[in-house]
Amino acid sequence: MRQVLTLIADPAAPALDDAIAKTARAALADLGAETAPHDWLAPGIACDIGFNGLNDDQAQAAVAKALAGKPIDIVAQAVEGRRKSVLVADMESTIIQQEMLDELGELVGARDRIAAITHRAMNGEIDFKGALRERVALLAGLDAGVLTQMIGRVTYMPGAATLIATLKKHGVYCALVSGGFKTFTAHVREALGFDEDQANDLIVADGKLAGTVFEPILDKDAKHQALIRITAAKRVPVAASITVGDGANDLPMLLAAGIGVAYHAKPSVAAQARARIDHGDLTALLYIQGYRAAEIVVV
Repeated sequence: MRQVLTLIADPAAPALDDAIAKTARAALADLGAETAPHDWLAPGIACDIGFNGLNDDQAQAAVAKALAGKPIDIVAQAVEGRRKSVLVADMESTIIQQEMLDELGELVGARDRIAAITHRAMNGEIDFKGALRERVALLAGLDAGVLTQMIGRVTYMPGAATLIATLKKHGVYCALVSGGFKTFTAHVREALGFDEDQANDLIVADGKLAGTVFEPILDKDAKHQALIRITAAKRVPVAASITVGDGANDLPMLLAAGIGVAYHAKPSVAAQARARIDHGDLTALLYIQGYRAAEIVVV
């Protein structure tokens, strides 16, 4: 089969069974597709259905309609080149559960104000660079030492450690590219085993946050350029990459990659990305690439 449709459930609440898989296969067949029996990648969590005769969008739409209301993610793609050799990941609300600017905002009594700006920026309603400058300005005067202290608030998305450990075992180059701050990306890179990290740097004067950030600001275009740079450095086509993120500043790299995954993403992002994960955890990125349970390094 030239195409494959993957069904993925949340590993914390496995909801996938033979009946659901057969319903999905029937939905493809009803549109005239040639199909193969479902193949379990991880029982109860993920399975593949090979097919021919439909494009990815047709397949996903048909199965989404057939499985409406069920907590199952659906991703269709070509079989050839399915496994990628480069991962480029957003950090905040993707690899970690926090938006660290929101956390810092709590220290100056502006968490709600900053969080509201963050939400609008991540949904693409306002310019990211302007939103970052506005939020950072509210931090002026904070002792720079709070950055290190705030590392203690970092918690990882379910499946994050397993995702990176598995990809590293299989020789995949993993990069963390964030519109957040270097203090936090450096910590996450070291903790999870990313190969590199790229982020913005806050300006410090006399041991205090100046309320400004070094230019140029790493934004959506810089994330896209990071993807181009990394794949070129690894001497692989951009099609050999997988990207993941949740916000509007991730869209260019999601759309440019071999496959871009909108992970529990803002509506405007989920609507445009080629693949979306709304129910599963980050191990979904492994199943999208066809990894089986026996190949996964569980952390």
